[in-house]
Amino acid sequence: MANKNEYKTEVVLKPFGLKDKLGYMFGDFGNDFFFIMASSFLTVFYTNVLGIPGALVGTLFLVARCVDAFTDIGMGRIVDRAVAHADGRYRVWIKRMMIPVVCSGVLLFVPWVANLPMTIRIVYVFVTYILWGSFMYTSINIPYGSMASVITDDPVHRSALSTFRSLGAAFAGVIVGSLTPQIIYVKDAAGQNVMDGTRVFMVACVFAVLALICYYLCYSWSTERIVIETTNQKKQTAGELISSLFTNRALVSFIVAAILLLLSMLLTQSMNMYLYQDYFNNINAMSIAGLLGTGCTLILAPFAGTITKRFGKKEASAFALLVAGAVYGLMFFLKIKNAWIYLCFLVVANMGSGLFNLMCWAFISDIIDYQTLKTGSSDGGTVYGVYSFARKLGQALAGGLGGFALTWIGYQSSVAGQVVTQTQATLDGIYGITTGVPAVGYILIALIMIFWYPLSKKKIDEMQAELKKRNEK
Repeated sequence: MANKNEYKTEVVLKPFGLKDKLGYMFGDFGNDFFFIMASSFLTVFYTNVLGIPGALVGTLFLVARCVDAFTDIGMGRIVDRAVAHADGRYRVWIKRMMIPVVCSGVLLFVPWVANLPMTIRIVYVFVTYILWGSFMYTSINIPYGSMASVITDDPVHRSALSTFRSLGAAFAGVIVGSLTPQIIYVKDAAGQNVMDGTRVFMVACVFAVLALICYYLCYSWSTERIVIETTNQKKQTAGELISSLFTNRALVSFIVAAILLLLSMLLTQSMNMYLYQDYFNNINAMSIAGLLGTGCTLILAPFAGTITKRFGKKEASAFALLVAGAVYGLMFFLKIKNAWIYLCFLVVANMGSGLFNLMCWAFISDIIDYQTLKTGSSDGGTVYGVYSFARKLGQALAGGLGGFALTWIGYQSSVAGQVVTQTQATLDGIYGITTGVPAVGYILIALIMIFWYPLSKKKIDEMQAELKKRNEK
């Protein structure tokens, strides 16, 4: 949204339409090939293929997030202050960085590193993970996420972009979550499921090609219609910017919610590998779980706009999250032993959390407008950079706590591919973490949305009216 301190020029190449939605969808489709693969399989790859201790994996994720504090926000400032390029201010970065980001992603899953001395293995995983997550992924994800605000300034269209972005992530989830386990796991002589490092690497190479295709479609089909002349903006000092971000109640509350969301979702995803592999000993159920998650998203997508338009994003999401938390709490206390019964409960929980996931990117558009209303400065890239860092922090905490939790419950990593039988106490610990963490997390997020996050349906209507009034001056 523009304000009286900005000069905004409409560059209308063609009307906003389905091609823009599909192009934006392909952006997250490409991103999530490696994001989901890293979230779901990297911890297992490090511990079971490379033989890295779980606690050290957790340390790696936490160190990388410290680096992200600088790279995410720094990239946001770069795109906010960049001069518009012939290919757009934001989409040009997709073309520039798509090859480096997929190459660095493949380097995460090189299995032959397991043959090197432990010290070299540790150095390798630290360097390659930070290279991919803190630099390459950031350089394409921050411009991509910020791009929604210049594709259109229509709130309804922005909600559509959020939904299509979530669909892109869902489609990637189908491929990565359901097909990958069928390929990368093999049976050993004792009939146990074992991750095959060479197969993981081959899958990563295929995903690299698919991600490149998706990035190219995102770049080709998206159109930046809103050109903001940065020379006519209100300039904030670094101190003013930091102060405005920390006093943005909508941003701060949603960051806390985002950290809890990623903690709940990704810790569950990372532990799911151990849940289905060790607790249920049912890899087929793992694949079905990935399909069910995507299926719930596809079912909700056509109705998400209607639901949020009638009840409001904040109000509908809070109710849905309470449902998800209650179902996970019931699963925790039932101690389900059958994987298929577990999946039945999981469907209901996914429906509860799915609505919030569909709308999360539209929340960010509202928060960017709220920041503009408060400060008179357009800092969408910086706001998105801060939010992206919060999401990565949630990812790191999930991976880090996942690694520490594995050590805490006594999980024994394999050595040179040798399978270790886990104790019953360890198996019960895996189940407890996988169900208990999302139960608590989703309920806490719902309470944040109800009592802390300020942008209710009524408030957003008032905010949009004020921004429109400013634009007319």
